[in-house]
Amino acid sequence: MTSAAPAAPFGRMLTAMATPFGPDGSLDLDGVQKVAKHLVAHGHDGLVVSGTTGESPTTLKEEDGEILAAVRDAVGPGIKLVAGVGTNDTATSTYLAKQAGERGADGVLLVSPYYNKPGQRGMVAHFRQVVDAAEIPVMLYDVPGRTGSIIALESYAEMAGWEQVVAVKDATGEIPRTARLVQLGYAVYSGDDANTLGYLAHGACGLVSVVGHAAGKEIASMIDTFLAGDHAGALETYQRLVPAFDAVMGVPNYGATTAKASLELLGVLDNRRVRSPLVELDDDELAALRAGLTAAGLL
Repeated sequence: MTSAAPAAPFGRMLTAMATPFGPDGSLDLDGVQKVAKHLVAHGHDGLVVSGTTGESPTTLKEEDGEILAAVRDAVGPGIKLVAGVGTNDTATSTYLAKQAGERGADGVLLVSPYYNKPGQRGMVAHFRQVVDAAEIPVMLYDVPGRTGSIIALESYAEMAGWEQVVAVKDATGEIPRTARLVQLGYAVYSGDDANTLGYLAHGACGLVSVVGHAAGKEIASMIDTFLAGDHAGALETYQRLVPAFDAVMGVPNYGATTAKASLELLGVLDNRRVRSPLVELDDDELAALRAGLTAAGLL
């Protein structure tokens, strides 16, 4: 990798890891640690816990603390851990941000408030309170498809002066914004597996993945190859992975459901349980996922 590669404060290859559950819906902390160890053994230098793929909308605050502590214990101090703390309630997010620092996180992932539609002033005020509570570095998360809003570039410009806010996970699909965010001083992470090469071409430093549950080494290699200047080699890897991107992310019932089913197919987990309102993949969906991962050479 060349010295020109952009700085990556939380690592380059991260996955928003799935949260396993027991038959009664309780946390399966042994399973959590299995998933974390699997990811670290397969190309990851960072992990995100309690993100969307970790089913954070249905995990309790106390459970989020237990998940983070279990992952830190499993992977040791050398892997960057980012804890999802974003909610649509500022008090809850400040609690989670404080807890994240106490339980060993290296940073927090802070999504913009969803459903409330606070507008840009309210959004920035929310971010300010949570950042102050966190006391550790912050990765903002912009995903309009889930939040119903987008963080304006003017808001990013205002927050660029906040010392703790160092990175952005961008899942807007508006890839050219990456260059503007980099100019403002942010480390930008692709929030969409299939768009990663585009983000890297516009100055991004890495990826927060879902497909990384099954293709961590391959995606990490693709990122490193691109940043080393071998764009044709990176594209070749990308093209091999397209069936996996489509299978994991290209279906209506995707995310935690396809991540856990991928882990089941790989033998990391012995089930694919999710918490309602999500439903686990049915047999036809599982067969399609298996076909996609097989076509990508991952099974």
